[in-house]
Amino acid sequence: METKTANRGFFNKMLNGIERVGNRLPDPFILFVFLAAAVMVASLIFSLFGAQVKHPGTGETLPINNLLSGEGLQYILESMITNFTGFAPLGIVLAMMLGIGLTEKVGLLDYAIKKTILKSPAWLLTYAVAFVGVMGNIASDAAMLLIPPLAAMIFYKVGRHPLAGLAVGYASAGAGFTANLFIVGTDALLSGISTEAAKIVDDSIVVTPVDNWYFNIVSVFMLTLLAGFITTKFIEPRLGKYTGEAVDVDMDEDDPRAAKAFRNAVLAGLAYIAILVIGIFWPDSPLRNEDGKLIPSPFISGIVPIILFLFLTVGIAYGITVGKIKSGKDIAGYMAEAMKDMSGYIVLIFAISQFIAYFNWSNIGTWIAVNGAEFLESVNFTGIGLIIAYIIFTALMNFLITSGSAKWALEAPIFVPLFMQLNYHPAFTQVAYRIADSSTNIVTPLLPYMVVVLTFMQKYDKKAGIGTLISLMLPFSICFLIAWIILLLVFFYAGIPFGPGITPFLK
Repeated sequence: METKTANRGFFNKMLNGIERVGNRLPDPFILFVFLAAAVMVASLIFSLFGAQVKHPGTGETLPINNLLSGEGLQYILESMITNFTGFAPLGIVLAMMLGIGLTEKVGLLDYAIKKTILKSPAWLLTYAVAFVGVMGNIASDAAMLLIPPLAAMIFYKVGRHPLAGLAVGYASAGAGFTANLFIVGTDALLSGISTEAAKIVDDSIVVTPVDNWYFNIVSVFMLTLLAGFITTKFIEPRLGKYTGEAVDVDMDEDDPRAAKAFRNAVLAGLAYIAILVIGIFWPDSPLRNEDGKLIPSPFISGIVPIILFLFLTVGIAYGITVGKIKSGKDIAGYMAEAMKDMSGYIVLIFAISQFIAYFNWSNIGTWIAVNGAEFLESVNFTGIGLIIAYIIFTALMNFLITSGSAKWALEAPIFVPLFMQLNYHPAFTQVAYRIADSSTNIVTPLLPYMVVVLTFMQKYDKKAGIGTLISLMLPFSICFLIAWIILLLVFFYAGIPFGPGITPFLK
C-alpha cells in the first residue's frame, strides 16, 4: 500500500498520531470491563470521603455506595444477570434486527439499493447515491461496505471519476446513522441507552425510538443535497478526469424474479401501512390514548413491534416471490442468520449493562450530574453554547472510540443526567450526540470500514493511501458538522419538535 501521502504534513502527522493512540485502546468489550472496574474503585474512594448528594427529584440525600463493600459485592453478584437481560436496548435492538435482518438476508435491501442508483438519470445520479447512502443504515453497517464500491462502479461506467462516486457513497453512508425516513435499529439502540441514563435522575422518563424522528427526516434531505453539491462542486473538479487503468466492473446479475418480488414487497408494505392507518383512526382505537391523541399513545410506545412487523411483511413477500422462502423454517433460518451477525453486539452489551448499572447503584452518576450542573450554572455556561461545545467534544472523541453505541454508552450516563439538571430533555442530548458522532465517522482512521473502503479505492488508484481517503472525506465531514449544528439551532430557536412531542427542554 502506498503511504507516502499519509506521512506528509502536520495534519497527516496528527492523524497518524491519533491512529497510534486509538489503536492502543482495548477492544470496546474490554474497555467497558475496565470502566466498570474503575467505577468500583471510584465508589470506594468517594465513600471513604463520605461523599453524598441530594437527589434532584426526591430531595433524598444519597450516599455514594461502595461497590467493593460486602453489600456492593452482593449487589454485583445478584444483579449481574438482570443487569444484562433487563438492559432496555438489548431486547429492542434484537427485535428490530429480526425484521431488518430478514429483509437483508433474502436480498431485498441489496436489490432496492442497487436499483435506486442504477435507474437514476445522469443528472440525478450523484444525489441518488447520496440519498441511498444516507438511507442505507436500514441495513446497519452493511451500507458502509455495499454502497461505496457500487457507487464507484456506476460512476466509472458512465464516464465519471470512480473515486468521486466512492467518496459520496462513503460519506453519505457514514453520516446516515443520524438520518432516515424510517425508524431503524440505531434509533432503538440509542434511545434504550438514553432511557437507562435518564433513570439516574428520573425513573419516569422514557426515550422512545421516534424521539429524534422529525430531525432525522429533515436531515435526510439536507445531507442528500449537501453531499451531492460537495461532490459536483468540489470533489469532482479536484479529481479531474479519470485517467487510470481500465477496470473490470461487471456486476452480479439479479435473480430474474427480483423485479416482481420487489413489486410484491412494496404492495405488501403498502397494505400493511393501510391496515395500520385504519387501525389508528378507527373509532376508540386502542392505538390512541384515552383522549384520542397519538402523543403519547400505545402506538408510539409500541413502535418497535410495529416496525418489526413491517419489515417482516415486506421481507417475507420478497423472499417467497424469489423462492428463498418456501416454508416457515426458512423464515426462522434467515432470522437466525441475522442474529448471528448480532453476536458481537450482544457480547458488548453484557459489559455495557454492568458498567451503567454500577454507575447507577453507586450514585456516582447522580453526584456528577448535580455537582456538574451546579458548576456550569455558577459560571453561567448553560445555554445552547454548552450543547455546541458538547457536540465538538464528541466529534473529537470519534478519533479515539469509533463505535457509536459504545461511545454513547460511555457518555450517556454522564451527560444525559447532567443536562437533565439543566432542564434539557434526554432526547435532545441524544440528537446532539448523534450529529457529532455521524459527522466525523468518515475521517477517523480507526473506523474499521476505512481500511475496506481504501481497498476499493486502490482498485482505481493504486497509489491511494489513507491520507488520500481522508482528504476526500474532510470536506464532507466539516460541512456536515456545520450544517447539522445550524439545523439544530433552527429546530431549537423555531420551537420545532425533534420527534413527536419532543422539545429541547423537560416539561
